[in-house]
Amino acid sequence: MDQAQLVLEVADLTTRFDTQDGMVHAVNNVSFDVRQGEFLGVVGESGSGKSVTMLSLLRLIPMPPGEIVAGTVMYEDQDLLEVDIDELRDIRGGKIGFIFQDPMTSLNPVLTVGYQIEESLKIHQETTADVREARAIELLELVGIPSAEQRLKSYPHELSGGMRQRVMIAVALACSPQILIADEPTTALDVTIQAQIIDLIKDLRERLGTAVIWITHDLGVVAGLADRVVVMYGGRIVEEALVGDLYETPQHPYTSGLLGSLPRLDQKGEELVTIEGQPPSLYNLPDRCTFAPRCPYVFEKCLEESPPLLQITDTRRVACWWDVDKEGPRDGQ
Repeated sequence: MDQAQLVLEVADLTTRFDTQDGMVHAVNNVSFDVRQGEFLGVVGESGSGKSVTMLSLLRLIPMPPGEIVAGTVMYEDQDLLEVDIDELRDIRGGKIGFIFQDPMTSLNPVLTVGYQIEESLKIHQETTADVREARAIELLELVGIPSAEQRLKSYPHELSGGMRQRVMIAVALACSPQILIADEPTTALDVTIQAQIIDLIKDLRERLGTAVIWITHDLGVVAGLADRVVVMYGGRIVEEALVGDLYETPQHPYTSGLLGSLPRLDQKGEELVTIEGQPPSLYNLPDRCTFAPRCPYVFEKCLEESPPLLQITDTRRVACWWDVDKEGPRDGQ
């Protein structure tokens, strides 16, 4: 793909939180891009920095205690970290949609479903009340909610978890955004509803051409969805690759551990791999590889210096001093 197709470019994004216990280095020099119509999966354990990274893109983290201390987020030739707040509000919801993790707390309990969908249209588009209502009905039908016209008058507590999540998707899609960020949108749902939501997002992306950033801790979910996957650990990107390459030949020991912990139907009877140890404390980031205490391949260089995100092929980056293919240190290390 050429550069003209890039819709979002993130470079050296760094976010910290000043807490009573000290400074939390939540996101550290994160760089990635998203292309038109692409499905990008962002995976990692809880606390790896996935959600904070995406909230930082739209300056949605609480400030204070949060602070975006470095980086650029380029969208339509402007840096979202520098534009004034009114301009940013036009972009939020209008051009970049966000599906939050918990629909029960993200939807306003005292406002009807219809009001909350139409509110986005009212803010971002100059339309009449009749046009907004018709669009809200269309969106509820689009996300698979039956009796859409009647549901406009429903309150969030009158809907099931799956229905509420569909409403959240309808709100995010109201203005036909160019980019849709979905923060673990299936976490609180049962498996059947999860599958329905995943199919829905997949279908909407194909029909509307929307670029999707899907945040999850579950590598199994992104296997059939993503074009490309970013793996985060300790507030950093440790690997990025096309989805097929990542699953077939993971280059970072952490990625290998995540894949090894997935149950597989074609490997009955084999024990699941576990990653020993604990994720790093983000209060004091060491000057060594943050994965070193848990890594089976750790050697002297890993304990002396944190590896940069190296471009090892046209479509792959990895932050590791160890070359898994060579079974030895990378060239020059």
